[in-house]
This record gives sequence, structure tokens and C-alpha cells, in this order.
Amino acid sequence: MDFVAIKAAIAGVIASHLDLFKAGVLGIVEGLTEFLPVSSTGHLLLMEHFFSWGDDDFGKSFAILIQLGAILALLTIYFGRLLALARYMFTDWAAARFVIGVLLAFLPAAAIGALAHDFIKDKLFDVRIVCITLVIGGFILIWVDRKNLQSRHHDATEFPLWMYLGIGFIQCLAMIPGVSRSGASIIGAMLFGADRRSAAEFSFWLAMPTMIGAFAYEMYKSGAHFSDGSLTLIAVGFVTSFICGWIVVKTFLHYVQRHSFALFAWWRIIIGSAGLFAIYFA
Repeated sequence: MDFVAIKAAIAGVIASHLDLFKAGVLGIVEGLTEFLPVSSTGHLLLMEHFFSWGDDDFGKSFAILIQLGAILALLTIYFGRLLALARYMFTDWAAARFVIGVLLAFLPAAAIGALAHDFIKDKLFDVRIVCITLVIGGFILIWVDRKNLQSRHHDATEFPLWMYLGIGFIQCLAMIPGVSRSGASIIGAMLFGADRRSAAEFSFWLAMPTMIGAFAYEMYKSGAHFSDGSLTLIAVGFVTSFICGWIVVKTFLHYVQRHSFALFAWWRIIIGSAGLFAIYFA
């Protein structure tokens, strides 16, 4: 018997199953963190770095591509409202105005993301940057909570058009991994006068074009380099991301309506500080 060949075959089977396990875990992390103000991309990059789970070009792309699972979870939950918007946007000004508002909020990220894509992936996908921005973002969340802002807007579909555009520019800060797309848009909306629930809900609406655009652009830039095996890993991450994202979307609005952002703020500070300690001292 060729024991070397048998050993190699067994090692290959174990490695493939371990890769599937890793993809599933990363998908769970993506789904649980995408719509919370804690930075899903930052968490994925930290896991990939400290556990050596795809700390390469594919790993960076993987962190973006499995976001589609979470966004499809959001689309299924909002399907009825999306259908109503599509039906009335050409006949009802309120519906058309909201669609225009979402597009205004999406445009800054679309433009800057396309122009700075390579720079962001090459220079900013750095675990040290992730840890620092996690900590800074945590303290900003605490600061916003303690400001006791007076809310003037309580419906995400009725923000002023200038406010949608302003939120879009603030969301661009989330191109720095660790900032958090949802966190930036929520804080931006609250600083412009939205209450917690409407700010969080608009972050859901804005996530739809932003994340679909990021996924499509990443596929355009990197899709030709994927093998059948990597597509399988993306599929596994997609499924677990979908399930966990669906759970978070269903519960997050109820949570922020009754609680502050303190839990997410301290989570960011603890994870970011632990990461910095591990990088420089451990």
C-alpha cells in the first residue's frame, strides 16, 4: 500500500473540511455583525489574521463577498416594502422622494469606493488600523449616547434630502475597516436629528445598494481569480451569513428602541484593545 498517498489524501480531506468550517464561522461572524455598529469587516479581518484564516488577497475579498448573504437576508425581510416602493415610485411623490434619498446617500460611497478600491484593500486592510478604529468608534458611540441628542426625525422615509446626502458622506468613513458602515450611518443620522430607531432603520435601507454595489464591484475586480474550491467556501459563508443576518435584522430595531449603544461601544473597545495587545505584546 502507498501509505504516503493515503496520508496525503487524508490530510487533503481534513484540510478541505477545516476550510469549510472556517468559512462557516466567518459567515456567522459576518451575519451577526453586519448590521450592528461594530464593523463586520473589522471582525473578519481580525479573525483571519489571528487565526491565519485567509490572511491574503482571497481573504480580503472573502470578507466582502460573503456580505451578500447578510444583504439577501435583509432583502427578504424588506421584500414587501421594496415591492411597494417599486410599484409607487413613479406615481407617488413620497415614494419617489425616498428612493431619491437612498440614491443620494449611496452616491458618495459608490464614487469614492470605485476610485479608491485598490488603495483601500492594499493600505487600509491592516489589523492595526482595525483595532484603532474599533476603539475610537467605541468611544464615539459612548459620546453620542451621552449627548442626549434631541431627535426631530422619527421616520427614515421622511428625512430631508440634504440629510440623506450628509449621511452618505459620513458612511464613507466606513471604508476604513473597523469604522462600521452601519455605525457611521446611524451616528450620522442621529447627529442630523434622527432618533435611534429611524437612524438604525435607514442604515438598513442604505445597506442594500451599498453592499450590493461592493459585492458586484469585488466580483468584477476579483471574480476571475476564484477557483471552484474558493467558490464553495464563499457559498458556505454566504449561507451562514444569511441565517445570522436574518436574525439580527429581525431583532436589532427593537433593541435600539429600548437600549443605548453602550453594549456595542464597550464590545468595540474590548476587542480593539485586546487586538492591539496581541499585536504588540503577545
